[in-house]
Amino acid sequence: MAVNGTEREAMTHALELAARGPRGVNPQVGAVILSPDGEVLAEGWHHGAGTPHAEVDALSKLAPGAAKGATAVVTLEPCNHTGRTGPCAVALIEAGVSRVVYALDDPGVASGGGAERLRGAGVSVEAGEQADAAHALIDGWLTAQRLGRPHITVKWAQSLDGRAAAADGSSQWITGPAARADVHRRRAEADAIVVGTGTVLADDPALTARDGDALLPHQPIPVVIGSRPTPADAAVHRHPHAPLFYDTHDPAAVTADLHQRGIQSIFIEGGPTLASAFIAAGLADRVLAYIAPVLLGGDRLALTDIGVGSIGEALRLTVDEWVPLGADLLVIAHPADAPRSPNTRSQNEGAA
Repeated sequence: MAVNGTEREAMTHALELAARGPRGVNPQVGAVILSPDGEVLAEGWHHGAGTPHAEVDALSKLAPGAAKGATAVVTLEPCNHTGRTGPCAVALIEAGVSRVVYALDDPGVASGGGAERLRGAGVSVEAGEQADAAHALIDGWLTAQRLGRPHITVKWAQSLDGRAAAADGSSQWITGPAARADVHRRRAEADAIVVGTGTVLADDPALTARDGDALLPHQPIPVVIGSRPTPADAAVHRHPHAPLFYDTHDPAAVTADLHQRGIQSIFIEGGPTLASAFIAAGLADRVLAYIAPVLLGGDRLALTDIGVGSIGEALRLTVDEWVPLGADLLVIAHPADAPRSPNTRSQNEGAA
């Protein structure tokens, strides 16, 4: 049975509801319960770890028996396991729901399989409605499920000859205002922004996401990596979020801890030593290279040693997009051998 127009509208609304939930260790999920004649009976979304999932949140607003024969429209396949909450598939079955429309399969080994359980109980199930929009909403969480760590973007700005700064160390500004505005927009899409102590000491960055002088609504959590102390009056201490400091040079240790904190996406802002360390460790899911049509010469390269000793060891990238930004060019790429979509169920247990 194909998805009808009422169900499609309900999915659009469910995605809006899902976006109200926090990003963290659990996915953002929304749900709408429709009566047999298409009337919206209830709606809900996941409010955070340990709280009822979206389907149960919606069902809780109905009187017993009110969902009998109803359709549940959900942005993620109803879960099939017991964590801090019970299986949503069972909750829907027990409520008497006769049809479920969802966007994305749950990638978890333990939490997935809800659709099969629903079908086994005689519930009509339709998957894939507005899957692309749902994937875009929880892309960071899906990456975390597949890889067991946040999605990592490594960004740098460089001259046409690959330099990140002039011979005297000055680097503001290699790129123009359009490129800098694009960086701030992309910062605001990340959960955390990461720099090394060298960048903090040299540039004293605020690590905020701004539109001109105004702060954008979403601010990434600032993260500083390195053993040198950050001055007490550094701009990062005035960030809207308390900064996280890691006295280590191990990118994997940092990303593991950020993952445990529920951070789904991180933006590596600089400088060359830190960007190179993440790339050398295989911790770059996406590269953003902002290239300015200027020549600087010298030895202040945008990247340093990334473990490539010969041309045969080169890290090959696949370019996803070329984006003109005023006089500059943004290259968006990913490692050529990296999978681009989480189509298989992960070994993680999924949402709790």
